[in-house]
Amino acid sequence: MSLVTKAIRESASEIYHGDAICQEKSKELLTEMGLPNGLLPLEDIVECGYIKDTGFVWLIQKKEKKHKFEKIGKLTTYGTEVTAYIEKFKIKKLTGVKSKELLMWITLSEITVDNPPTGKINFKATSGLYRTFPVSAFQLDDVKKDVGGASVAKDAQVKEV
Repeated sequence: MSLVTKAIRESASEIYHGDAICQEKSKELLTEMGLPNGLLPLEDIVECGYIKDTGFVWLIQKKEKKHKFEKIGKLTTYGTEVTAYIEKFKIKKLTGVKSKELLMWITLSEITVDNPPTGKINFKATSGLYRTFPVSAFQLDDVKKDVGGASVAKDAQVKEV
């Protein structure tokens, strides 16, 4: 059963449909809240929304996504629906995200970045277990794709020859 009801959609401050715009808006929101922009490496996002008054945010993707954060060697799975309440430096009441610890999948419930910044990010499970990692492991380089598919850095200058 979906946590995102018709009433929630109607009260949304922002709601978007389509992968490209949802990717952009989710990264913008994470950055605005002081969180690393690579926390939600989702694919084929169908819908995303945000209610500013409560901080409730949701992302719906076509299918479950498994992602390995290479810098820390952690495998994470993102369900078809990811919901949370977001505030400055914190994601709480997170649903739809699990991380593999040893042989078990652990449901994550909270993510916080230290404030003042120490370069650490904390992940808390519903069971009370928590782990701390470097923020840099979840930060994406600011890269844009041009029409030809080549990567171009945001601040790169193009020089005609």
